[in-house]
Amino acid sequence: MQLFAVFQSIFVNLQRSNCVFNCFCFSYMKKSSLCFLVGTVLTTATLAAQSTDSTLTQVGYNDDVNSASHPYDNDTLTYQNPVIRKSVPDPTVLRAEDGYYYLYATESVTRNVPIYRSPDMVDWQLVGTVFTDENRPTFVESLPKSSARIWAPDINYVDGKYYLYYSMSRWGSEWECGIGVATADSPTGPFLNHGKMFISSDFGTQNSIDPFFIEDNGRKYLFWGSFRGIWGAELTDDGLAVRPETIRQIVGTLTEGTYILPKEGYYYLIGSAGSCCEGANSTYHLVMARSENLFGPYVDMSGEPALDNHFSPLLYRSDKVIGPGHNAEFMQDDAGQWWIIYHGFLADNEGEGRVGFLDRVFWSENGWPYILDMRPSESAPKPIIKQSAAIMP
Repeated sequence: MQLFAVFQSIFVNLQRSNCVFNCFCFSYMKKSSLCFLVGTVLTTATLAAQSTDSTLTQVGYNDDVNSASHPYDNDTLTYQNPVIRKSVPDPTVLRAEDGYYYLYATESVTRNVPIYRSPDMVDWQLVGTVFTDENRPTFVESLPKSSARIWAPDINYVDGKYYLYYSMSRWGSEWECGIGVATADSPTGPFLNHGKMFISSDFGTQNSIDPFFIEDNGRKYLFWGSFRGIWGAELTDDGLAVRPETIRQIVGTLTEGTYILPKEGYYYLIGSAGSCCEGANSTYHLVMARSENLFGPYVDMSGEPALDNHFSPLLYRSDKVIGPGHNAEFMQDDAGQWWIIYHGFLADNEGEGRVGFLDRVFWSENGWPYILDMRPSESAPKPIIKQSAAIMP
């Protein structure tokens, strides 16, 4: 276990150096030759460490998960990854009142935030977009309208309505980016855009993207941030504004794409570390920490603080999937099995963009989530969905 801890520390420091350097280049140096050279060296070292760390980390897990059973409740019907062979970066998923699953994503090949629908988390159909060219957000006034993009939406069902929190930014605009919200009576809209909640400079929270909403003990909260710290705050009762006096940093600068799951006395924070968007050179992967309180302190499996960038790994790349990360919400099927959807590049066709993958999440006896082999699956038994669950045609 000491050897495991040493290699995990090396890997975390490499990832942190790579992330910080990439952020610096995007923000200040753009595409200089120095950035390219140093970035290539850091990326190569990080990928090598990731490959080594995955084996050692599995050893670190063995005491915990070897005794944990992971039977599938459906061993006859299978699915193939990716489940969405379109670019759907930074997905967010919800099971709506009609029984269907709905997925929303960063606008990529589909402008104005795509909406996908599925009866089973496997078969997805594009059914619309959240916005149109006429009503898309424009609150990031310092950015040219043509360059500002809508990133990393977060869908929720709140007080009888569908709330979609979203970020608006472009590469390198870490103080001008911000978060907005739209609401609808139906998961497919039409969505009423309430516009800006805040931008980074309003609160001094640099790189204010990747919102995540959660209700806890009757109160509404929002978490956000990307490689400059993860922040959280209480919202107003209507969920449309932040209470500035409640803003706190909850973890360090290693991650983005925050997701928090309350389960059996713990809050599990899942984040994405590494570089998200460099195709074959992407080092994105999922990491985790947990706490007994929503605002922390969060710690890794060794009890080290996430505020100091200590996380435990959850999912790495494979020989077929590069840069798996920025997961959607953990979802349960009708048998109570847990599932996760995330994006990644196909190693044999990275030009398709960040396509959508599905994997089963298991839970160890010590209460930590894990994915088999810590790698994306190629094929697996499908989620269990009752045929009567989805009632729409």
